Amino acid sequence: MKQIISHLYTDNSGNWVIQSNDEHFMGVAKLASQFAGEFGMSEYGKVLGLLHDKGKETDAFQRYIKSESGYDPNIKIIGKHHHAYVGGILAQKYYGKAFSNLFVNQIVSHHTGLHDTDEIKAIVNQDIPSEVNIYHRKEKLNRPGLNMQANDFHHLARMLFSCLVDADYLDTEAFMDKESSALRKNKDTLKDLLPLLENKLKDLKSKADCSEVNIIRNQILQQCIKMADTPIGFYSLTVPTGGGKTLSSLVWAMKHAIKNGQKRIVIAIPYTSIIVQTASILRSIFGEENVLEHHSCVDPEQIKDERLKEKMKLATENWDYPIIVTTNVQLFESMFCNKPSACRKLHNIVNSVIIQDEVQTLPMDYLQPIVDSLKTYNKLFNVSFLFTTASQPVLSGLIEGCNPKAAFNGIDHITEIIPDDFKLHEKLRRVKLSINDEGKNYDEVAEMLSQHKRVLCIVNTRRDAKEIYQRLSQEGVTLHLSKMMCPDHISETIKSIKTALKDDKNEIIRVVSTQLIEAGVDLDFPVVFRQEAGLDSILQAAGRCNREGRCGLSTTYVFSLSKEHSLPKGDIQAANSARLNLGNDHDWFAPETMTSFFKQLYCRKESFDKKDIRHYLYYPTNNLSFQTAAKEFQLIEDDGVNVVVCWKNSIDLVQQLLVNGPSYMLMKKLSKFMVNINRTDFKALVDMGVVSEKKEGLFVVDYKQQYDEHIGLRTDNNWTNEILIQ
Repeated sequence: MKQIISHLYTDNSGNWVIQSNDEHFMGVAKLASQFAGEFGMSEYGKVLGLLHDKGKETDAFQRYIKSESGYDPNIKIIGKHHHAYVGGILAQKYYGKAFSNLFVNQIVSHHTGLHDTDEIKAIVNQDIPSEVNIYHRKEKLNRPGLNMQANDFHHLARMLFSCLVDADYLDTEAFMDKESSALRKNKDTLKDLLPLLENKLKDLKSKADCSEVNIIRNQILQQCIKMADTPIGFYSLTVPTGGGKTLSSLVWAMKHAIKNGQKRIVIAIPYTSIIVQTASILRSIFGEENVLEHHSCVDPEQIKDERLKEKMKLATENWDYPIIVTTNVQLFESMFCNKPSACRKLHNIVNSVIIQDEVQTLPMDYLQPIVDSLKTYNKLFNVSFLFTTASQPVLSGLIEGCNPKAAFNGIDHITEIIPDDFKLHEKLRRVKLSINDEGKNYDEVAEMLSQHKRVLCIVNTRRDAKEIYQRLSQEGVTLHLSKMMCPDHISETIKSIKTALKDDKNEIIRVVSTQLIEAGVDLDFPVVFRQEAGLDSILQAAGRCNREGRCGLSTTYVFSLSKEHSLPKGDIQAANSARLNLGNDHDWFAPETMTSFFKQLYCRKESFDKKDIRHYLYYPTNNLSFQTAAKEFQLIEDDGVNVVVCWKNSIDLVQQLLVNGPSYMLMKKLSKFMVNINRTDFKALVDMGVVSEKKEGLFVVDYKQQYDEHIGLRTDNNWTNEILIQ
């Protein structure tokens, strides 16, 4: 029999190295079976692996791969070389239409992305080419012991897709790119890592003074340790800012995971700036090889060149780390995505603990499908969730908006780790709020800041941050922070702020930032100014004020920029209105006030499923619309364009990519030099001639003067008033 080629390359001696199709699908079947076995469906994973590339047996595909690779450049491609549909037809032939959304869609879509069911029906209504060996030893499938409802099924279908896609990528990478493949190995287990965390905590305790704040932080830590010996479920950790949530929540998650046999911890965070800080702390404890920092990068799905697209996909992340630090967007859009490069990570969420940091930032427009997905992952995939924040939203019980038909049931029960009698909001009270609703302009705000030597100002938009910063005298240490700066620049600036604050010689330290700094970033200013917003955001900003309690009772000033413009329509405006509607007679830091705020906020919502995701994915299960739902489920309406900017050695990395192509490690490095901009600003930069597409989907602003060392990427257009959270 002639050898059926699945993949091939030339080695350093110029000899062709071939992976046969049998070798490939057996390797994929083994991995996919292993992955699906984590949720009791190993046989299903095996079937997916065995059938997914049967279409490569066609003469058309064999001619195509020989021509495209250069193995036989003179051979003519005759007929349709696309191969995935063949395995889908065979899956339906052997296992019937009942398994269409568990086998057929996954196989047909393993290169393109899960299709809507009506499209699958047309795809599999084709003849199998005569040269394909249609024999398949039918596997005996045990019905999984899963208690599923209609809204669970699409997650199960996508989870099996994840098992196939990642197995396919990993087996291909092991053959084609052994160096990148090797980088995915040699990671420790959570049990191995726990002693490193415990040693770190002992070290911190030995160096900490006996201040009241540190005593309370230790009480919180001990309570987390005490509550870790609990079953898989939903938990919350409600601690005022500065209470040491990051390490305390990690101790709980690690001990909880080990107790329940869970394999990894995923920390989902709203802002890239917090990811950079958190990942840096965790890497210093556990090592680079055990902590993944994953946020935005080049989207391989936008690349038209098939060979480049496949190589870029191999370089994407599959979350096979014991500890992952990522964004809400990465986590939830992956759960609802249909694309292979996004879905491949999903099976590695099975048997994990997810820490949902700053949970109050979950987008209300998608709250119903998000909460439903959390319940599914808990029920079907043994995932525990820990919601951490100083501003705990209402996620349990009946959640109601202004439209009675939009109400939905939240999580049945969430166990709070910190008892009410701890009264943390009173013990950790270090700040008072001074709220002034009288409108100011940029000059007046800059003048107010200039009255203070050490001050932090947090505003709602990138434009406001730039305008106020440029009006400040540049005396002392005066810094700007916004997402017009690349992650590496933001990280470096935050380090500069921390260093400056520790040095008593720096008399003047003034910082103007967007809200990327207000949650989770460990800074301590004697005075903070916050532009009007929701109560949750204001209290987060107050958490950067007098964090260590050294200044008695400090003040966080809340101001309005209504002389310049109204608040951006949407969530910011609604949240501010909800706060204003509470009136003034409140203890702003009390948990019951926060509950009242969220009820006010929720009652303003027409829907918690703005794009009607239920319609596409919940009913009926034989007509799921994966592709349509993925397009609709966009946490950022206009997710903009990622561009590489001129910062440090970014252009050298771009040149490496142009010469050698994308690799796993190179793409990780390059992501630190990217800025996400809206499409209007992107077009302006293109029209100015300062941005170029080096490869499909990789845009570079290679004009040095376009990137300012203080404010980041410059454009001539008005900057967006929408907040882009990557």
